Amino acid sequence: MSAFQGFPPETFAFLRGIAEHNDKAWFEENRGLYDVGYVGAGAAAVAELGPRLREISPEVQFAPKVNGSLSRIYRDVRFSKDKRPYKNHLDLWFWHGERRSWDCPGFWFSLTAERLYVGGGMYRFDKEELDSYRQSVINPRSGRALLAAVDAVKKAGPYEIGEKTRKLLPRGFEADEDRREYLLYEGLTTMIELPVEAASSPDVIEICMQHFRATWPITKWLLDEVV
Repeated sequence: MSAFQGFPPETFAFLRGIAEHNDKAWFEENRGLYDVGYVGAGAAAVAELGPRLREISPEVQFAPKVNGSLSRIYRDVRFSKDKRPYKNHLDLWFWHGERRSWDCPGFWFSLTAERLYVGGGMYRFDKEELDSYRQSVINPRSGRALLAAVDAVKKAGPYEIGEKTRKLLPRGFEADEDRREYLLYEGLTTMIELPVEAASSPDVIEICMQHFRATWPITKWLLDEVV
């Protein structure tokens, strides 16, 4: 049985509260909810999930702390019109590579007061990764491997595939019709939305592992062919 028995009531009380009262006064008055429901519960979930994820990918990295696998609650508002100081979601990230970054292939868990999202992949490519990705799409061998990975994920469940952000094919790139649409992607992710009750279930670790295994073919393709 998992040592982590699900996210406690403090997690959801904090997430509801910070969504409704996104200001320093409420945050400071409810720091106890943050410490228990966000930091404590998030770190405990990472400590349980990290070793289990190495059953899927031995190279996956994790750190059960804020600014490790547990995302900071503070928003970066320097270049945003939205000046709310705090995030209204709890994000966990398990990455590949020596440098912790959301811009590398990995597994993620994102919890709001209403929904739970579980998935994997790369949200966006930098310039070099984007070129590498496109070359892999048009290459017959790696392009067929991409289609096989997407097909495996789709057959495993109702998973969404993102991030298609372009309307026109990039100049200088062309592929067979069956994989042409993937040239419109500037990141490659797969995820599923789950009822929020799953996060408080004693089986939440097993639930996550089921979906991480199902979405792994796409993350593995990125590790094999892009980065």
